[in-house]
Amino acid sequence: MPVPVERFALCDPIWSALRAQAQELSEKEPSLASLAHATILNHKQLEDALSYHLAQKIGGEDVSAMQAREVFDEALGADPAIGEAVRADLSAVFERDPACHSYVQAFLFFKGFHALQCHRTAHWLWITGRTTFAYFLQSRVSQLFAVDIHPAARMGRGIMMDHATGIVIGETAVVEDDVSMLHGVTLGGSGKEKGDRHPKIRRGVLLSAGAKVLGNIEVGENSRVGAGSVVIQPVPANCTVAGVPARVIGCAGSDHPSQTMDQRIETPEAEPQQ
Repeated sequence: MPVPVERFALCDPIWSALRAQAQELSEKEPSLASLAHATILNHKQLEDALSYHLAQKIGGEDVSAMQAREVFDEALGADPAIGEAVRADLSAVFERDPACHSYVQAFLFFKGFHALQCHRTAHWLWITGRTTFAYFLQSRVSQLFAVDIHPAARMGRGIMMDHATGIVIGETAVVEDDVSMLHGVTLGGSGKEKGDRHPKIRRGVLLSAGAKVLGNIEVGENSRVGAGSVVIQPVPANCTVAGVPARVIGCAGSDHPSQTMDQRIETPEAEPQQ
């Protein structure tokens, strides 16, 4: 039997809201009632629901859904910070994506959210020495979601990957808290160098669609990278960069560009011809 929503209302508001929305979904769309119950309503906490949901997606011929769930459960149980990050990520998607109307929508259907949560377990596997299974998760996520994040990459919390198709994040990349990125973003190297060779994206940054940041460079706090830009030099805090190669073209447009999600870049009007 589903566990009553009220039991979790005070201690875990994200989980409580997710369960309430899943119950509403099951009543309004009977064809998805089984999905809502199996994935959310039959579980006692968000971590259990997430491990079940991700395992159903990751499981296949090589690793069964049951085996995958054991790994997700192990990671989520060993590191409570993963569960905290999951909740922050869910909130980020709901608050920043105008196409997202509920937690349950993001939880069930948004592959950027799914890819990021799989990476969190892959990263836990990586730092605990289980690198082979971490690589398996990376490969499977790339195959299923078209998102390729190296297991060693360090990802903060409150991150949103909108659409997510084509996102690539390299081994030594760092993405801090409250970053938003859209499809086609690359955080890559600039050649065949070894060691620390990938970007460091500081908190509050907005990486617009198709942005490429290459090399061991820093994108400063609350900055904004324009769509289709290629960044090969460090970006100061609170700035907008755009172009190929990217250059500073002004301020970031807001105090928190990752939350406002405004990708528009104002350009000076051309002077009228005489």
